[in-house]
Amino acid sequence: MRVLADLTLALFLFIDAANADLKTLRQRYAIPTRMLLIGLPGAIALGFLLALVMFDTLSVWEAAMLATMLAATDAALGKAVVTNKSVPAQLREGLNVESGLNDGLCVPILFLFIALELGAGEGSVRDLGLTLLAEELGIGLLVGTGVTFMGGWLLRVCWRLGWVSDVWVQMTTVALAISCFALAQSLHGSGYIAAFTGGLLFGYIARDSTHKLVHAAEGIGETLALLTWLLFGVAVVGEVLDQATWQVAAYALLSLTLVRMLPNYLALAGTDESRASRLFLGWFGPRGLASIVFATIVFQEGVPGAELIAVVVSCTVVLSLILHGVTANPLARWIAGAEKQATR
Repeated sequence: MRVLADLTLALFLFIDAANADLKTLRQRYAIPTRMLLIGLPGAIALGFLLALVMFDTLSVWEAAMLATMLAATDAALGKAVVTNKSVPAQLREGLNVESGLNDGLCVPILFLFIALELGAGEGSVRDLGLTLLAEELGIGLLVGTGVTFMGGWLLRVCWRLGWVSDVWVQMTTVALAISCFALAQSLHGSGYIAAFTGGLLFGYIARDSTHKLVHAAEGIGETLALLTWLLFGVAVVGEVLDQATWQVAAYALLSLTLVRMLPNYLALAGTDESRASRLFLGWFGPRGLASIVFATIVFQEGVPGAELIAVVVSCTVVLSLILHGVTANPLARWIAGAEKQATR
């Protein structure tokens, strides 16, 4: 399931970044910047405090892991909103960039907490954190831009020489997305950051041809997503329902609402965004593929509280699938109407 989730997430991150409206993003960069630099740490801190209060069997670092795993949002599940043209452009692009980068930013934080739980020395905390952050972000950025630049250049050369047909041009997007992710991961960087930054560069290089080039990849991504969720439903959901307690359900609901919405609402204070927009941005933080991948990482690392953590994560993902799926279109229409009224 992790392999499928990784491939699906890498493809969606690359595609969504390639389709990003960079002009709108340059004009309204405050939304993703504040949500990533203020809202994300705030969500981790609030989720951490709630986990300590509600789950007395989790250690301090395990509670921090759980909060970090559920702070990452899912670009794939947010697609219904970021591709809905009725949603104002600055909100769509803000959510797209935030969801594309926050899971990559959460990776070094998660590994830091895992290392602390499993016995890293106190004196090495700062050095370990800085090293992880530099490796994950730096390698991911370099690989994403480097692979995409070379791939885009080779594609143009091959197209001019007539060495590639229309069908195989479409496959280039899939190959670049997976190559960015795989190479960055093999070098101990963040494959998520690599896929997203590579997609941004690909969209800039392709310009007007972007939609044509990524259209086939979107279909492949949707197919992989269906397979991932099918496997998740068959292998996980039944187990979760049997083990879920009222504390698990309550934490999952709070994670989707208070923990996500309050820090981001406060982070966007002082911007031009209305209260309705700030609430909308806070609500649409669906949890999905990234959280599932993080749960498998915690299991593989042998963290003592991994079973409870996985139950909470899975319950949150199930609730998110239902709540965010049901509210996507109605709230998109609502925010469109609210923004129109605000501009009159």
